[in-house]
Amino acid sequence: MNIKTLGIMALTITAASYLPAQINLKKAQDAVGGIKIGDKGIGLSQDEIGRGLKEALDNGVGEAVTFLSAKDGYYKSAYKILMPEEAQKVADKLKAVPGFGNVEADLTERMNRAAEDAAVKAKPIFIAAITKMTFQDAMNILMGDPNSATLYLNKSTYQPLYAEFKPIIQESLDKVNARTYWRDAVTAYNKIPFVTKTNPELDDHVTKMALSGMFSLIEKKEAGIRSDVNQRSSPLLQKVFSKQDKK
Repeated sequence: MNIKTLGIMALTITAASYLPAQINLKKAQDAVGGIKIGDKGIGLSQDEIGRGLKEALDNGVGEAVTFLSAKDGYYKSAYKILMPEEAQKVADKLKAVPGFGNVEADLTERMNRAAEDAAVKAKPIFIAAITKMTFQDAMNILMGDPNSATLYLNKSTYQPLYAEFKPIIQESLDKVNARTYWRDAVTAYNKIPFVTKTNPELDDHVTKMALSGMFSLIEKKEAGIRSDVNQRSSPLLQKVFSKQDKK
């Protein structure tokens, strides 16, 4: 075998080994690009996808926090926090007890005011999670289920939010004497013969319900931007979410 033949073989082997790499690279590029707007093909870069998803999440979170932290954001909305089931039983039993005839209405308002006080603290925690989002996180959200962004935020922020909300809710409940009021009501209830004794603490219930309402509203905001092009308020959001529309 002469040198020329060896050279041809080497080039053939090199080309063969390089071809799969080219194909894989093209697949990766196709996975990110390929959006067509009008007659022009416009590819999405990783940076655009990341910035677009972060902008969408930031907008949705900001709107949710602003809404729920305003007066009556919880109390007079679909996210109103109701008394736990056992507390409603207590309230029913106490209607005839002097000083506790309006337990449910009084306590419901106080719980919702506490949640509104706490809600304003949520945005920095959400922003921290959004900032840490990777490109893979962004692609999973963009091309995932209709509530993928909400699930990502829930997984990333629930525990820090709970830790931040609970002491504020405790302080806010105390500001309107809600916890003392409820303990007194439960103490009176527990003295009634033959009733099942109940727990006089409200903090955990209010905190969990406040977070449940917040994530429900964020999920609603996410559904809006995914399904309604009019809610895509910038050219970047329009470009990024048009990819989702074509999946």
